[in-house]
Amino acid sequence: MIKLALVGRPNVGKSALFNRICKKRIAIVDEAEGVTRDRLYADAEFFGKAFQVIDTGGINPHSEVPFQEEIRRQTEIAIEEADVLVMVVDITVGVAPLDELVARYLRRTGKPVIIAANKMDDLSKQDLVYPFFSLGIGRIVGVSAIQNFRIAELLEEAFQGIVFDENEAGAKDSINVAIVGRPNVGKSTIVNYLLDEERCVVSPIAGTTRDSIDIEIEAEGQRFTLIDTAGIRRKSAERDVVDKFAAVRTERALERADVCVLVVDAERGMTVQEKRIAREIEALGKGCIVLFNKWDLVKGFRMEHCRKSFEIDIAFLNHCPLQFVSGKTGRNLDGLFNTVKEVFEQQNRRITTGQLNKFVEKTVQKYHPPMIDGKRLRIFYLAQVDIQPPRFVLFVNHPELMVDTYKKYLINQFRETYGFLGAPIQFFLKGRNTKKEKSTEAPKPCSEPIEELIFEEDQLDPSYF
Repeated sequence: MIKLALVGRPNVGKSALFNRICKKRIAIVDEAEGVTRDRLYADAEFFGKAFQVIDTGGINPHSEVPFQEEIRRQTEIAIEEADVLVMVVDITVGVAPLDELVARYLRRTGKPVIIAANKMDDLSKQDLVYPFFSLGIGRIVGVSAIQNFRIAELLEEAFQGIVFDENEAGAKDSINVAIVGRPNVGKSTIVNYLLDEERCVVSPIAGTTRDSIDIEIEAEGQRFTLIDTAGIRRKSAERDVVDKFAAVRTERALERADVCVLVVDAERGMTVQEKRIAREIEALGKGCIVLFNKWDLVKGFRMEHCRKSFEIDIAFLNHCPLQFVSGKTGRNLDGLFNTVKEVFEQQNRRITTGQLNKFVEKTVQKYHPPMIDGKRLRIFYLAQVDIQPPRFVLFVNHPELMVDTYKKYLINQFRETYGFLGAPIQFFLKGRNTKKEKSTEAPKPCSEPIEELIFEEDQLDPSYF
């Protein structure tokens, strides 16, 4: 696929132009220098022709912002793999010494280069574009990323003479995998190991990653989209607007993920923040895998003891695969993609109503529901109504007779019988209508202790009743 890279000095509007071209709010846009650190990729379209656009950090060898050397390396990689280079400049500032430095570097690559003179809101500012011809790049288009002005003209000029592969196959179905956790637990290190390249900026400073970074990779015969996210902080710890934008991007990454990989610092163990993240993953109905990272730094503890402690203290995650890994050395990471595939398949698994009714009959005979006020709960049948996450409806005589202890018993027996490794399962109770009156109450949720959502009746497909 043809790749177009946006490069330039800091704070000229590269990320705003990136969002405009791909028509999504992916990159964080802020006036501060050094907000973009990793290179970001997104699929875009130009008159029916697909291409990839790459956003890069600002080039400034004299800058004192953190990670400047890592940002420069990421930009160099993007320039190396791009087919077309778009140098973004700011017409309101004019030609800056850094623009001349960037232009000299891009001319030496021998690749097609075009200048996007950004912040030209209308044609009355066309005269501000002409000074940039002194940079030695003959193709210049005045644009405005914020106003969506002349973006099509920019792409038309950029792709002039570029041959697109008309027979290029469409993208395969991909499993979206979000790598989540607190700041500085090693998420980016794990991503870099899985890709076998320095794809993400890594440092011991918390909050290094800000944008949610999508990376396509094919492994074990399956296409995956790895989403490296910013560390999820407590709301009180979000110090500035960039931290808040990063938190929003991470929440969106969770929503579009199929499977979430929760990374935990093995030296600190599961904190309150990790439990909160796990509850959010479960509430969204996403598959979950727990990785205890930095296991190479743990001394004096046996893996079996840590696993047992985890199962006792974090009982609501017992259905999730638990692995002890090291992103630095790659320990136990080679089988991660197979585990992701297994969890994804479990989320999409369907069980026939006949099988479920046999399970109900066997389970009730083993342990009958308790008698309450002279009444006993009767389960007429169980049916699956949805996948991702798997959802089931229990048809009973009186939903209020389902006590918590029996609810937990049913869920535990269900897990033992059918597994659903890493996948959250959701149960709903629906009372049978009597002959004289119909029940108008919403189904009472019957779910694992982790789930605290209130589900309305209209969320279920009426055709199942």
